[in-house]
Amino acid sequence: MCELLGMSANVPTDICFSFAGLLERGGRTGPHRDGWGITFYEGKGCRSFKDPLPSCDSEIAHLVRRYPMKSTAVIAHIRQANRGGVRLENTHPFIRPWWRRNLTFAHNGQLSGFRQALPLEQGFQPIGATDSEWAFCWLLQRLAQRYPKRPANMLTAFRYMARECQHLRALGVYNMLLSDGVYLLAYCTSQLHWITRRAPFGKATLIDSDWVIDFEQETTDNDVVSVVATRPLTQDEQWHSIPSGHWVVFKQGEIVARSRF
Repeated sequence: MCELLGMSANVPTDICFSFAGLLERGGRTGPHRDGWGITFYEGKGCRSFKDPLPSCDSEIAHLVRRYPMKSTAVIAHIRQANRGGVRLENTHPFIRPWWRRNLTFAHNGQLSGFRQALPLEQGFQPIGATDSEWAFCWLLQRLAQRYPKRPANMLTAFRYMARECQHLRALGVYNMLLSDGVYLLAYCTSQLHWITRRAPFGKATLIDSDWVIDFEQETTDNDVVSVVATRPLTQDEQWHSIPSGHWVVFKQGEIVARSRF
């Protein structure tokens, strides 16, 4: 299956270190050779890079790794195709506008019977052929039905989306990241981990390469950065697993909502 990577921070932060570990799994230390993508938020806008090539061989991926784009919210994905061909339109993350914000979505897993279980109206149709994008369109449809007007509290909307994910979980494996650039929602059915880094910072070593970083040299005492990944990316830090059927919402690096576990 695919692998996910997300970041939420209280100050603009580059994700070069974590992304370097992820892209190695895209065809070198892992089987996820069917494309990759990453979205960085900057204010109300976002920039996205995608490639149907394996991330370990992609020149675009290596550009992203070398170029320290700073953001407070990031979602990345490496793909092992199970539904939909290896094409750009089937490459995650998927982005759609909602109430003057860009919602970014990436999924790890496989859903069965989704076309029958998740009927879509005309205004919510996928561009590609993946079960992931179909599920995203269904979630957007439910969101539009629940909030015909802009919600006064966006966190309430993210809580609602987390609850709606229970319907998707019933169709198979559904690990998901979703962000509007302010909040980051992580939902787990099989495997998803997170870590929050804050002062006092220390050193960390990637599992998939020999890159060692001393976060104390890269941060200030006020920085708070949370990273979410399918599997832990470092070998000398304490990562936390999200239990099956549970979710966490981050804002500016801090957990602001979660299911009970």
